[in-house]
Amino acid sequence: MNTEIQKAYEVIKEGGIILYPTDTVWGIGCDATNEEAVAKIYALKRREESKSMICLMNSEKMVYNVFKDIPEVAWEILDLSEKPTTLILDKPRNVAKNLVAQDDTLAIRIVKEPFCFKLMERMKRPLVSTSANISGMFTPKSFKEIDPEIIKGVDYVVNLHHEKICKNPSTIIKLGLDSQVKIIRK
Repeated sequence: MNTEIQKAYEVIKEGGIILYPTDTVWGIGCDATNEEAVAKIYALKRREESKSMICLMNSEKMVYNVFKDIPEVAWEILDLSEKPTTLILDKPRNVAKNLVAQDDTLAIRIVKEPFCFKLMERMKRPLVSTSANISGMFTPKSFKEIDPEIIKGVDYVVNLHHEKICKNPSTIIKLGLDSQVKIIRK
């Protein structure tokens, strides 16, 4: 796994995009602070930039680097969640502007999955994560279901877990600084 982390890190450091296994489904990712790399993912997925993507993070410290104000309920939800949970929070900073939604929010998920965790530890930055599909198409449950156009369109395919059947996408909950809570996807 360390070799794969190093290869992925080298590609990301140079502004490339990778195809990699996450704690949920296969994802397309890049450095969340690199606007040009984020734009490459939107182009590959044929996705409108107004539809934001998720940022994976591996620590509370990383979350606080991106959000100054975090509702206390966010930590409670993450502590109580039994499955991967994505939170949409207000007023992100220190990430690529084209990752931030029009309503000045950003979706984040803290991951413990070893590959993602260690890659971000090496990057010292959040990692973009969006499902490995063309926008509007089905989300692949395994590597073999990923569209060849996606595989050819990334700069590096992580050589881990190609046989594994992925879990469902994460639960998504939007939390406003005004304490509004809205479940987007269960």
